[in-house]
Amino acid sequence: MGELVLESFRPYAIIALGADREKKESVSHSDFLHLLQDFIIASRFYPSKAVSMVKSQLQSVEKIVQHVLNDERCMEMALEEAHIGAMEGEVPIGAVLIKGGDIIARDHNRCIQLNDPTAHAEILVIREGGRVLGNYRLPETTLYVTVEPCSMCVGAITQGRIGRLVYGAPEDKMGAVSSKFPLLNDPGLNHRVEVNGGILKRECSEIIQGFFRGRR
Repeated sequence: MGELVLESFRPYAIIALGADREKKESVSHSDFLHLLQDFIIASRFYPSKAVSMVKSQLQSVEKIVQHVLNDERCMEMALEEAHIGAMEGEVPIGAVLIKGGDIIARDHNRCIQLNDPTAHAEILVIREGGRVLGNYRLPETTLYVTVEPCSMCVGAITQGRIGRLVYGAPEDKMGAVSSKFPLLNDPGLNHRVEVNGGILKRECSEIIQGFFRGRR
């Protein structure tokens, strides 16, 4: 009984560990090993408890996986915007603003087109979000952006009360979330933003790096 249930649990175990390595949204490796040890003991002596453990853990893993998949789908839209920006000669950064599963705004950098140094993708979707929602505050929204925001954009994210920020590639020179200037960690801020970085990191890094390589 135990071996059979363990085999059925194995694919979900791999998913959970994979989510932990790539997305940092699952249990740690040590916690997961403890979980498996508990499960093995339960499966030997308490088969019904083992089945209950599997159901409980599968529900947790499924929520994590669904969350990750949703983030990746939204980041793919931001990447589409980044590609459009690249074709227009802009620095290829794309952003999407989501609320309750609805797309509120999506755009890419337009600094050159608009002769506006503040026309970053994040700023543009935040402005459009305020217009669409009829509010200068944007709580319960999630902002997806292909590259870690700069200090200007982090300021706008804070002022707009964005609930969650998801970004793809880190920005070592100007990143103001976790790389160069970790502004969102400042204890003096009166608004906290949930942050998740590294979603589709490779794809987001490739487009921005390829753009600058082509300009050298």
